[in-house]
Amino acid sequence: MKYLANLYIQIFIFLFALAFRQEASAQTIKKGKVERLVIHAKSLEGNLAGDTPDREISVYLPPSYFSNPKKRYPVVYYLHGFSDDDAKWYGIKKHWINLPAILDSVYAKGKLQECIFVTPNGYTKFAGSFYSNSVTTGNWEEFIAKELVSSIDKRYRTIDRSSARGLAGHSMGGYGTLRIGEKYPDVFSALYLLSPAIFIPGTTPSVTAQEIENIKNFEDLQRANFWTKAAFSLAAAWSPNPNNPPFYLDLPGKDREDAIPVQAKWTANLPLASLDQYIPKLRQLRGIAFDAGDRDVSFANAIRILDKELNAYKIRHEFEIYKGDHTNRIHIRISDKVVPFFSSTLKP
Repeated sequence: MKYLANLYIQIFIFLFALAFRQEASAQTIKKGKVERLVIHAKSLEGNLAGDTPDREISVYLPPSYFSNPKKRYPVVYYLHGFSDDDAKWYGIKKHWINLPAILDSVYAKGKLQECIFVTPNGYTKFAGSFYSNSVTTGNWEEFIAKELVSSIDKRYRTIDRSSARGLAGHSMGGYGTLRIGEKYPDVFSALYLLSPAIFIPGTTPSVTAQEIENIKNFEDLQRANFWTKAAFSLAAAWSPNPNNPPFYLDLPGKDREDAIPVQAKWTANLPLASLDQYIPKLRQLRGIAFDAGDRDVSFANAIRILDKELNAYKIRHEFEIYKGDHTNRIHIRISDKVVPFFSSTLKP
């Protein structure tokens, strides 16, 4: 009995010590901080859809930002996908992902260069802007590349050079990353595209004549299915029409005799169709990476073509098709691929 009593005491002491070490370890893990601010975007003023030009911005400041007040940091501008917003990605709203939690976990290991992460709220009345310039939704390219970057550089201790700025995004945000990144290598030096919505020509969402007839206002559009909303969003971004209220856009199949066919405008906005025009600027980038899940079939096929095109021009890049769908592995891709990519690519 005495032996069992001593054994129980030893087990208790061991478990107590283990719990104490775990608690102490948890207390020593420093976390980053999320700040949310509003920036008035002149580039988005006067958009015909009537969306506010006052955009919410979520900012992740890494763990050492406040303990090392003289240090300056690289910045990754991260663009969310269609129907999302910044609040969903930064833990402010419950969602399928929490970017700050992922970053905290990675940076707690102390092996990678810390970065500030910045995400603007790209949600619009069309559930997304596709980060394009349009009279209907506003000039999103200019907002991201000019106004947002300038505002963040003034407000935070950033390294104010293109070599220390990256651009990344998921789905619609991946499309926006390539669209903006290939035009502004003087602003962003590295790009990472996660399951990017860079449609192969002929595979963009479509909407039937009956669906168009049933959608007469934004309330009707809110009740529509995902792909119908996506078609309207693409039309607002790529085939705006200032003379066609209430949505101020033209949809494929609704061409006017005096207009360039809408489908031609859409094709012109697809990166796989316009890539050749940006080769000199793509060569200026320090790094390009993109990936997609094998079950995300359409976008996986699109980035296979993108890989082939970049190889033809001998532009260095990283490319991977992994086992997964459009969302189920994104948290792992960010922790294992995106953060290390920018840690090694972005330079002071």
